[in-house]
Amino acid sequence: MIRVLLADDENLIRTALAALLALEDDLDVVAEAASGAEALAMARAHHPDVAVLDLQMPGRDGISIAAELTTTLPGCATIIVTGHGRAGHLKRALTAGVRGFLPKTVNAAVLTDVVRTVHRGGRYVDPQLAAEAISAGDSPLTPREADVLELAAGGAPVEEIAARAHLSPGTVRNYLSAAAAKLGAPNRHAAVDIARRHGWV
Repeated sequence: MIRVLLADDENLIRTALAALLALEDDLDVVAEAASGAEALAMARAHHPDVAVLDLQMPGRDGISIAAELTTTLPGCATIIVTGHGRAGHLKRALTAGVRGFLPKTVNAAVLTDVVRTVHRGGRYVDPQLAAEAISAGDSPLTPREADVLELAAGGAPVEEIAARAHLSPGTVRNYLSAAAAKLGAPNRHAAVDIARRHGWV
């Protein structure tokens, strides 16, 4: 049996996925989670073979959870499912050790096949997302610029971003200014929109 963890903050989607996977003789959903923190706790408690993670969840996104699981539970393969697939998300996911990346629009047969594929050590990337990633190119932002821009996404003042990033306000302004310039944005709010559209934050 392949032991599966499902993590999605949308209860209807998560329970529907659990019901679909339960129909398969070789798959066993051993745990479900509605947040990033809960997903990590459930993974540590149940040691799943495969974790199916929503890209966007409260607290932590699926990619950061996958990166931690790759380190702490190397026997657990990770799959990201998303309703907001962007080229930058795919590249970040692959860097984090994710073995499967697919949109929520796939049918149940594809998902179950991907679970089996990654459990055997293979990889699966949705062909459409792969094509978009190739054509989009790499992010022009440094990792630190991307981090600061992501912290600015909620409209937080510079002082708050500085405190959360453990930087001086002047350094935060420099990062935000550099990010906006690289993205051709008139201000940090527009820079956030551009970066999110490409999946760079």
